[in-house]
Amino acid sequence: MDKAIKRYFPVFMLPTLLAFVIGFIAPFILGVYLSFCKFTTINDATFVGLSNFAKIFEDATFGHALWFTALFTVVTVALINVLAFAVAMALTRKIQGANLYRTVFFMPNLIGGIVLGYIWQLLLNGILAHFERTLTYSSVYGFWGLVILLLWQQIGYMMVIYIAGIQNVPGELMEAAKIDGATSAQCLRHVTIPMIMPSVTICTFLTLTNGFKMFDQNLALTNGAPSDMSEMLALNIFNTFYSRSGYEGVGQAKAVVFFLLVAAIALIQTKITSSKEVQQ
Repeated sequence: MDKAIKRYFPVFMLPTLLAFVIGFIAPFILGVYLSFCKFTTINDATFVGLSNFAKIFEDATFGHALWFTALFTVVTVALINVLAFAVAMALTRKIQGANLYRTVFFMPNLIGGIVLGYIWQLLLNGILAHFERTLTYSSVYGFWGLVILLLWQQIGYMMVIYIAGIQNVPGELMEAAKIDGATSAQCLRHVTIPMIMPSVTICTFLTLTNGFKMFDQNLALTNGAPSDMSEMLALNIFNTFYSRSGYEGVGQAKAVVFFLLVAAIALIQTKITSSKEVQQ
């Protein structure tokens, strides 16, 4: 069996590796190079050094988009994980129709971001119309509209991961804790949560990166209005690249900075939560 695996391993591995290089590695390397160039098309790229990166710090919209995205991510990571865990705890108890509830909670994750954005735009603007407001009245309305949208979309997905973690907690461990006189809150704090730390790591990583990378929903719900005040980083990069003539190189430089920022935050978060898993 081992010899057969070694023999046919390249047959299955090489096409996947080739697709990965063509679809990700090569465009990434080209994108990094173009971030140091002034260009309108790839064929007329002219190397300009770090000038594109210098212009990023002169762009007030990028700074605001970074702050807006960071605040949005902190809020959504906390709310999504707490609510998803609460729903998972409720649906792992013996209640009638639990499987149906799980399906209903998970379904919003199957809807595309653009469609979801327009659906919630109609719903929220309909509600705000009673107060003579819209989502684009101020960035505060846009911010909380985006938060509500992402909560509705992702709680069900994270719930599934938490349910898998909760169901893997040994029943004997819970029974032993209860025999020793532990209350429900103590069992939750000292048994359940430590045992599901791998699920916490995965869900925190996903919600963190999804919050920073969100684009479709932002485009459909507010499109950055009013005056780019509800514009997140991905949308800011898109608008810089496609809406500002002569700023293609700056947009590409923003994309590189964006990649490094998300990668650094994701690695730090994974290291912190993974260290807690080891301690447990």
